[in-house]
Amino acid sequence: VCTGKFTKKLSQIQNQKKTYAGTITLGGTTASYDLETKINNNYNTCHITDKLIHETTKDFIGEIYQKPPIFSALKKNGERLYKKARRGEKIILKRRKVFVSKFDITSIENLNVNFEITCNKGTYIRSIANDFGAALNSGGHLSKLCRTAIGNHPLSKGIDIKTFKELLNN
Repeated sequence: VCTGKFTKKLSQIQNQKKTYAGTITLGGTTASYDLETKINNNYNTCHITDKLIHETTKDFIGEIYQKPPIFSALKKNGERLYKKARRGEKIILKRRKVFVSKFDITSIENLNVNFEITCNKGTYIRSIANDFGAALNSGGHLSKLCRTAIGNHPLSKGIDIKTFKELLNN
């Protein structure tokens, strides 16, 4: 949260790299690429191994092209895409270049692949989850996500809202 003179630094902070921790659940896809919508396709997963999962992450490091999810806040013709998606409108989205500097698998629990990703602004982790599942020929969707850092500001050094309010009032 930026207040006072720090609001001028907001865009500078937003442009920094972001780190996320989350879970990709394999074996099913959703229209929103996450749990906002229900599973629309199920896939066989018996061919997936831990080794295959780890090897596949290499395809998602560096410059990659991804299609933003239709359920996103991006605008087309002045309207948010998620509104169009909820009405069932068909929209063709172009792939765009993003940069992922780190994609580590932290653990694998059955069909749940826990990860940590560091990426640039504009990267959709939901799209990575969907594309990762497709690369594994198993489908996948994002089932958990937490931004753990932005630039050199880790979540672990954050404060709760009560403390923040107290600091503002002092």
